[in-house]
Amino acid sequence: MAHNVEQLLSIMEKLRDPDTGCPWDKAQSFSSIVPFTIEEAYEVADAIERMDMAELPSELGDLLFQVVFYCQLGKEAGLFDFSDVVAQISDKLIRRHPHVFAGIAAADSDQVKASWETIKSGERRQRQLHSVLDDVPNALPALKRAAKIQKRVARVGFDWDELDPVVAKIHEEVDEVLVEVNATHRDQDKVVDEMGDLLFAVVNLARHLKVDPEQALRLANSKFERRFRGVEQLASQSNKPMEQHSLEELDRYWQQVKQQEAVKS
Repeated sequence: MAHNVEQLLSIMEKLRDPDTGCPWDKAQSFSSIVPFTIEEAYEVADAIERMDMAELPSELGDLLFQVVFYCQLGKEAGLFDFSDVVAQISDKLIRRHPHVFAGIAAADSDQVKASWETIKSGERRQRQLHSVLDDVPNALPALKRAAKIQKRVARVGFDWDELDPVVAKIHEEVDEVLVEVNATHRDQDKVVDEMGDLLFAVVNLARHLKVDPEQALRLANSKFERRFRGVEQLASQSNKPMEQHSLEELDRYWQQVKQQEAVKS
């Protein structure tokens, strides 16, 4: 059977049919499916990072289904439908790529980027968004939102041109965290505040190094999990419960796992 977007839209409409539809799908709203949308987006990212190209079409389909679900909700409420979404993204892509669709020359990617930002700034003005931060979504993951905020303010010159002051700021924030941690009467709210400043400064370093902090931390999480599972395996081979191992013993296992990984690579 041939499959196309129209069939998918029809399936979604049937799932939401008031009489014969799925009880779960009928009970959903815009806000109730947001967590699923976020989860599906991360599952797409995970498949790509694992280079699981066989699984990626399935994950992309799950993400596309989220878009179709929102469109069906919009259609039922008389707000918009799938064709409106397609029309808006098509118009936006054409508008933001004049070097492709309007015959305006762009010598390199830097010129394309500058033109893109100029067009986006004009769009924000039309929407009565006067601050460069006005449309940075509050719901973004904190690391990604920090990077987006920093990127926005850098466009208007609020940024360091060199790496040294960026790194120095991290050292400064570490010192300020330790001041609060070592205070005679520790104030946990102040510790949290200073830790936030430190994380924000680390995100700034990532941005200057052209590293996505969210992706970098995801990869670090995966690496730690992989290595810790190796530690668990080595501990189980010792016939002694993991909790009875000393930290020094566990660290030796950790180093052994790292060495095994180095040999394999």
